[in-house]
Amino acid sequence: MSPRLGKTLAAAAACSLMLAACASLKSKAPTSALVAAPPPTVPALAAPSPLPVVVKVPVPVRESCVAKNFPHSPKYPDTDAALREAGGAADRYQLMAAGRLLRIQRLADLEKMMDGCR
Repeated sequence: MSPRLGKTLAAAAACSLMLAACASLKSKAPTSALVAAPPPTVPALAAPSPLPVVVKVPVPVRESCVAKNFPHSPKYPDTDAALREAGGAADRYQLMAAGRLLRIQRLADLEKMMDGCR
């Protein structure tokens, strides 16, 4: 046997004796507590989802320029049928004059309303 092989075998024997000695020593902490109850596992909390960002965009509300109490257009007396059925030229003239006055009044009301919208 070579001297180098003898030293290697002696070192291996010494290591195995030390490992056996360490395994036979009792630890200071009781092993039953370590083996009996594993530590409770805490479930990993998921990262909180970011809160949605609410952006309020002002939307222009289109308001009507026409007042709710604005009257509908009147029935004009100078319709084609009324003018045909009139007895004479004077009756036709009166129907057209009455219709013109109603149109002038309606146009004035509409102009007032449109000035408020502009």
